[in-house]
Amino acid sequence: MWPLWVKKSPCRDARLTANRGRGAGGQLRTRNRQIAAVRGVSFAVEEGETFGLVGPSGCGKSTVLRVIAGLQREWSGRVSALSQPYRPGRRLTGEVRRAVQMVFQDPYASLHPRHTIRRTLEEPLRVNRVPAARTRAAEALAAVGLAPELARRYPNALSGGQRQRVAIARALLLRPRLLLLLDEPTSALDMSVQAEILNLLNDLKRASGMTFILVSHDMDVIAHMCDRAATMRRGQIIEVMGRERLSATGATASSGRSPSPLAGEGRGEGSAPTFQRQ
Repeated sequence: MWPLWVKKSPCRDARLTANRGRGAGGQLRTRNRQIAAVRGVSFAVEEGETFGLVGPSGCGKSTVLRVIAGLQREWSGRVSALSQPYRPGRRLTGEVRRAVQMVFQDPYASLHPRHTIRRTLEEPLRVNRVPAARTRAAEALAAVGLAPELARRYPNALSGGQRQRVAIARALLLRPRLLLLLDEPTSALDMSVQAEILNLLNDLKRASGMTFILVSHDMDVIAHMCDRAATMRRGQIIEVMGRERLSATGATASSGRSPSPLAGEGRGEGSAPTFQRQ
């Protein structure tokens, strides 16, 4: 088993920092100084596990995921994935670059509007010199339940749910071992398709044995998807919850608020599909 580690430095807290113009998507704006977006974060994720990071907007959970994905390269401390240590300021290379993939939150923004679905899927395969790119792309579409003729379409001809399925298919093309789900990749979708996409992710995980790290602010989604989860506040982890605690917390969070994608007893009009955790 390989753990993914995000650990404190022996001599100081791990600090994930964002510089102006180089940080976490421009979310932090400073002038001639650094801001510590995350302090002292420490956790390990075992192979085949689904681990969640949950907390309010701005707590640092997305910054942690961007570091693991190699998108945020300004940090200090220790980070490793697939038994390979990361180096601050360096791009991911070798096996880790292909084995760690991300599904972004917004399917409307994550696909190039002027590329057909076929080009979107074949491009990472050709860049990595993977043979039979067209066949692999067709297999990826089939794996996420999309018809092969959709490959000729552009993103604006697809529904939100279909676009997110394409985004998932693209992330699976290089057969990753670690899949990062940024800001809960169903929150930009209609409620009627959220449960469908999350169940698809669980099915794919069971079939391939992948490891998931899911970022979300929705405790229902975390409770359904995750084996363990860490709660973050103001850049720090304040609690790590196991399966039992997650189930209880998810049930408590659901009471007294509008229905989530977990609600409903069937697929009739006005009801959302029911999650089934296996």
